[in-house]
Parts: sequence; C-alpha cells; structure tokens
Amino acid sequence: MQELYIKTIAAKLGLQVWQVENCITLFEDGATIPFISRYRKERTGGLDEVAIAQIKHYTELYTLMQKRKESVIETIEKAGALTPELKNRIGQCVEAQELEDIYLPFRPKRRTRATIAREAGLEPLADKMFNVTVSDPSVEARKYTGEKVATVEEALAGARDIVAERLSETANVRETLRSIFRTRRIATKATKKADSPEGKKYQAYFDCSEPVSKIPPHRLLAMLRAENEGFISLKIDADAEKCCKKLYYDFCQERHYPSAKLADQLNQAFDDAYKRLLEPSISNEILKEAKEKADVESVRIFGENLRQLLLAAPIGQKRTLAIDPGFRTGCKVVCLDAQGNLLHHEAIFPHPPVNQKIKAITSVSDMVNKYGIEVIAIGNGTASRETEEFIKRVPLPKGVRVFTVSEDGASIYSASEVAREEFPDYDVTVRGAVSIGRRLMDPLAELVKIDPKSLGVGQYQHDVDQALLKETLDNTVVSCVNSVGVNINTASSYLLSYVSGIGPVLADNIVEYRRQNGPYTSRRQLTKVKRLGDKAFEQCAGFLRITQAENPLDNSAVHPEAYHIVDKMARDLNVSAKELVGNSDLCSKIDASKYVEGDFGLPTINDIIKELRKPGLDPRESASEFEFCHDIKTIEDLVPGMELPGIVTNITAFGAFVDIGIKQNGLIHVSQMGVKGLQDPSKVLKLHQQVKVTVLSADLDRLRISLRLNKS
Repeated sequence: MQELYIKTIAAKLGLQVWQVENCITLFEDGATIPFISRYRKERTGGLDEVAIAQIKHYTELYTLMQKRKESVIETIEKAGALTPELKNRIGQCVEAQELEDIYLPFRPKRRTRATIAREAGLEPLADKMFNVTVSDPSVEARKYTGEKVATVEEALAGARDIVAERLSETANVRETLRSIFRTRRIATKATKKADSPEGKKYQAYFDCSEPVSKIPPHRLLAMLRAENEGFISLKIDADAEKCCKKLYYDFCQERHYPSAKLADQLNQAFDDAYKRLLEPSISNEILKEAKEKADVESVRIFGENLRQLLLAAPIGQKRTLAIDPGFRTGCKVVCLDAQGNLLHHEAIFPHPPVNQKIKAITSVSDMVNKYGIEVIAIGNGTASRETEEFIKRVPLPKGVRVFTVSEDGASIYSASEVAREEFPDYDVTVRGAVSIGRRLMDPLAELVKIDPKSLGVGQYQHDVDQALLKETLDNTVVSCVNSVGVNINTASSYLLSYVSGIGPVLADNIVEYRRQNGPYTSRRQLTKVKRLGDKAFEQCAGFLRITQAENPLDNSAVHPEAYHIVDKMARDLNVSAKELVGNSDLCSKIDASKYVEGDFGLPTINDIIKELRKPGLDPRESASEFEFCHDIKTIEDLVPGMELPGIVTNITAFGAFVDIGIKQNGLIHVSQMGVKGLQDPSKVLKLHQQVKVTVLSADLDRLRISLRLNKS
C-alpha cells in the first residue's frame, strides 16, 4: 500500500506509522484480526482488536480508492484533458469527496442546458464572463447571434448556463457551501400523509429543527425514515441569499470586480447555480455525511450489544429441559443431554383453551426424572409468565433451576438451513425449543447460527449502511468466538467456521475428520485435516481447545509455536510442563524477562504466564436465576412509583429497554439513569443485566412505559 495512505491511516487513528505498516503486512500474509491481536503484540505495539479492525477497514477503503483513482485518470485521459498537474492532484487525494470534486468537471453527464449552450458555440462568451474580461456582455453577445442563437438574450442565457454549471463544478465553491451547510439546521414539516394512523409514531418529527452538527444519531435516522415513508419533508435551512453573496464575494476576490452590467449577469448565473445545481447537491451531500456519522454510531452500539449478547453467561453442560411456551398450540418441550443433543420432545397443554394442567404436570415430572434434568429453560415469548408459574407447581427434584431465556431469533433459526441440516426429521417447533435450551447452555455456540440482525439488539438496523453493519457484526462474532475459545471435539461446524483462519470449508473438514477418527487428542492432529495447511494451523491452533489432550497446553490459549518456551520454563523450575500448567505458585516464580527471544517479546511472555495460571479460563460470567414481580401481568397493572425487577433487553443511544415481565418493554431514558450528563447508556448498563426500576408513567394508548433506573 502507498506510503501516503499508511500515513493517513496512522494520523486518523492516532497510531505510529510502523504499527499500521506491520498490521498491513500481517494482513497481506493472511493473518486474522484475533491472531494479530493475541499473538503478534510485538509487531503492533499491543494494539487491541478494535484498532486492528479499524486499520483493516481503512486499508480496504484506500484499496478501493486507488482503483477509483485509476478509473478517474483513465476517463480524463481518454477525454484528452489529463495534465501532469491534474494527475498529481488526483494521486495526492486521501478523501473520497476531494477526489470526486476534482473529477466532477470531467465526469460524463447527461445532456444539460450548458451542453446545449456549448453546442450553440456560446462557450467563448461564457469564458469572457467567467474570467471578467468583458465589461458589457450584451454587446459581446451580439457576436454570437445567428442561425443557432436568435437573440442577444438567448446568447446571454446560454452563457449564464455554462457559467452556472462551471461554478457548480468548482471544488472551492462546493467546499465553501459544505462549510456553511454544516453550521445550519435540519428542518422538517409534516406532509398530508402524516395524519394517517401509521404516521403517529413519527409525531415528534412533524415540525422540528435541529443543528446538523448536534442532532443525535437516532433522531436523524428516525427523520430520514419518516421522510422516506412520506410522513415528513426534510431540508437544510441554509439562507439562499447569504450563500449567493458569499460565493459572489469569493469569486470577485479571486478576480477584479466586474462592471455593473457584467455583475448583473454573473449574479443571475450565481443565483441559478445555487438554486438549480448547488443547493440540492450540497444539501444531499451534507445529509449523507450526517447519516454516515449516525450509521457509524448506530453500528457501534449494535456491535457492542451483540458482543454482550454473545458473551452472556452460560449455564454450561447441563441436562436441560427447554420449553417454547404457547396457549392454543400448547408448549413445545424438549429434553437435551449435557452436549445439547435432542433426547425427547413432546407438547403439553397447561394453559387455556385446552387446560390439561394435571396431565402437563405429570408429563414434565416424568421427563425431569427420566432424563435427569438439571436446569429448565423457558422462552420469554407468548405465555412465558404463565408457563413459569405452571412450572413452579411441578414437584421438581432439589437443585433443578429454572431460567427465562430470550426467544429473539429462535424462529429464524428454526426455519434456517442450519437447523434443517441439524434436525432434518423435526419440524420448526421442535427446532425452536432446542435453540432455547441450547442458548441457555452456551449462548455463544447457539447464537452464532442466527443472523445478528434477527436478535433484537440493534437500533435502526435496516436504515444504516448495510456493508458497514455486516463488517462490524462479522468482526464482533469472530472476536467473541475467539476470545472464548472453541472445544474442537464438541463444536458444530458452524461455530468452528468463525475460528481464526478456518472458515466454512475447513470447519466441515475438521468435523468430518472427528467423525471418522474419533475425538482429537492433540492440536497437531489438525495438520492431518484435509486442506488445513501450515498457515491455517498457525491462525487457528491457539483458539481451539482439547479438554482431554495429551499435552495440557492444548487446552489453553498458549500457541503451539510457544510450547518450547513453556517447556524451558518448566525445566528451569525442575518440574514437568504438566505440573506447571495451572499451578499459580510455580507461575509466580517465573522471571518473564529470561524467556524473551526472537519474535517472543515481554508482552507475549507475560500472556503465556497469565494463561499458565488459569489455562482455558472462560471469560464469561456464570448464569443466575431471575424472577419478575408476580403481581404485574399487563400494562394496566402498572402504577407510577412502583418498583420492579427487570432485565435489559436492548441498549440504544437514547436509553435502554427493559423487560419487566409483561408484553411491552419499558424504556429507561438516558436522563433517568442517575448519571448527570450521561451520553452513552452502555457506560451504565449491559445487555441482559438484571436491574431494579421505578415506573414513571404508563401510556395505555401508545403502549409506552417510562422507567427510572434505581441505584443498586
């Protein structure tokens, strides 16, 4: 990559040039973000995954920009307008807007009024007006009348069209207007369609005005959606007269002031250029620019919510009974073994209209005893509260715990190709219940099978830049999977595909090798997997775990390339590697500086020692039980001042949504979180966090609940 781009990336991210250079070199060598972050700290100066992902993002962005430059240069060259100076200007561009401004006058366009004027031979007249070399344009215009141009006024109008287009394609003119528009306000007005029932949800945006530079991302995205759906009109309220005067003043500053007659023609051209060409174009650019910033913030929130969801506390390998609740169609019940395999399924009908409570109690009790059930997972959808109360009537063995589990995305999974491959002989209701049970056992392993956009943790996810959203969410999933590590002998091919350096094809090959040869006993066996070469092994080995491995390091985050260092540490302590792994007292005696060598610097050695203390430690917390208030069943039961337990279900830029055990979630606005001046709710709350809230209001008409966060 060009040095210009590398320096620009470093400046944007506040990094050293060598850090960016080394990251790009590692990318080109096939290294992944998790691998670089964990195992190449010396090469990057200890950059975390976020910084490395940003470098990769800008690297790809500037690779595309370079291709765009080459296309622009080729087009201008074909038009015979490329000069060494112009080529150099294009080469020095590092911002897409700057490049497009340079290209604009040369870009092929549809036939315009200026094109027609040029065809009529009026460009020389326009040149004289633009360059202020004619004092009386009317006298000069007579020279251009004839067969193609009938009158002096037609000649002047055509010349003004050329001047107007030239002004609209001048880079400094456009940048001046951008600077002005960025200081203005976005103003909205309700349309006739706003009176419809569908328009009510956008009531807050029917007549409002906010500064472009300060409008909160969620409000801008809501406005743009309302405009797109036809409920409001939206514009930037720049003052046309002031803008034209500013452009005219700058124009005259660069030239000598024109005569009164020429000034009149130029003012007409400026006015036309602004209203017809510049204002619509620049307004769209600034709105696009503001939306891009809003997209970045919304995607950041989505990514953070997804990370919290994927890293939610697992219950672990427990024999599980999972229930997908329902009224009319009954509750779908499945029994899973400790590895998540389906043992049994049936439907029970403890609720109206069937009301077979006694039979349902007997069925659940029999299943719990027969399959040695340790935990019960209940989906949080329709009939969830009623099913939870029903389960409490079942005589359960001591120690059986009951959990409520989010159903978001379960129906998407149950109808997916992944689910059909896993359970080809079962219908969607059984698959959905299995998903509920498995996501209690290991949320990460189960949720990676579902499109993140279906998990209910985003903000305006369908309105933001979809490419940026996909990039961020993919990076988040990969980061979570690799930060936890994957048990190679129990993981599905779908989970394995997110491991650094693997992907879908190698994941299938790893599972197939396991099926044919039995469980892996050593990481080195991976080299026998079809198509898994040295590079893939380097990238993936440190993130895979083998619980019953011959070498205990195979169940840790220590990379095989560093095993010899651990062996040396053990020899120096006169113990075996097996005795060293997991022995905190022995690890505390290791002098890290003694083992620095070659590519293994102090950061890596310290990481190895940390891992030896607690090998394969899962960074996630343990799952805990939770109970909603028994007296609250519907929104009608809510009274201001009431204190309730709840679970955070979604975090946005303006607040957090909380499940309080009824159909509607309540909103804790950012101003009700007890922290003065708080701008980011994620600094206070986490997804699936158990909280205590106070009801502020309950709007029965709009089904909106306002909450305040209680101090813990």
